[in-house]
Amino acid sequence: MTSSTFSSLFKIFTFTLSLWVLFGTTSGQLSPSFYSLTCPMVTPIVTAAVTSAILQESRMGASLLRLHFLDCFGCDASVLLDDTEDFTGEKSASQISNSARGFDVIDTIKTQLEFQCPGVVSCADILSAAAQASVVALGGPSWSVSFGRRDSTTASLNAAKSDIPLPTSSLSDLISSFATKGFTANEMVALSGAHTIGQARCTNFRDHLYNENNIDPSFATSLKANCPSAGGDNNLSPLDASSTFFDNRYYNDLLNQKGLLHSDQELFNGGSTDAQVRTYGSNPSIFFSDFASAMVKMGNVGAITGHNGEIRVNCRRAN
Repeated sequence: MTSSTFSSLFKIFTFTLSLWVLFGTTSGQLSPSFYSLTCPMVTPIVTAAVTSAILQESRMGASLLRLHFLDCFGCDASVLLDDTEDFTGEKSASQISNSARGFDVIDTIKTQLEFQCPGVVSCADILSAAAQASVVALGGPSWSVSFGRRDSTTASLNAAKSDIPLPTSSLSDLISSFATKGFTANEMVALSGAHTIGQARCTNFRDHLYNENNIDPSFATSLKANCPSAGGDNNLSPLDASSTFFDNRYYNDLLNQKGLLHSDQELFNGGSTDAQVRTYGSNPSIFFSDFASAMVKMGNVGAITGHNGEIRVNCRRAN
């Protein structure tokens, strides 16, 4: 091969590679290899930061998973935006205020990624990767996280209020809420298994505790000491009996009428989802598989791709 031929081939390769980087990173398709050239360290950086945060506070894994859930009733990192003069963001919604946590961990990850590869990794992708890393760190299943989401430039308080299910939701409410985002009832039950980790505030389960009958009496009595009929709104109780470990205990608790939230126990209360709760309670491998598949699907809900949105420099505000 002559030097001129080699030079020509090298120029063609360089041009082709440039096109791949340019168009591959702005296409409308999510892909696990989206950052393979532009920021190959994204997954190790996220995993290390999440692991460190969980070692400092085991509850943080559940908080990061919940942030992804809250955001992915439209995966665009809108849940991270602080209020501005132009809009009131999602953080003021009752389902989010006083309970959503982990924003500082996302900030830390974003700072590290901006140092490593400035202006490349979106906050929405960080949320997705942090959720997966949290579940794995707490003993749960893994799944392939696809990347390529871009960040919204605004947020909607009203959308958050209407889209995100409440702890008082009935089974039909839950099925309907998830159906509007493209999920089946079975996928909703699988995703509800996220409540196998984390805690809830007294104000979110007080009515279930004091005014409903589908709760084990001894379980209710054990909770009342920390959740009085008046006051103590912010007192916390675990969502299941092994709340720092991702397993199928949540479903077994439901089988024994030990669901903490009204919406939890609705999954096993003589309705259409009872059989699936029994299946997950006796077959953790089936739950893990279904949960991982549903999480992959959730990561695509409302994702902004291509030239839409932006890559925020600071996850708390638009550029």
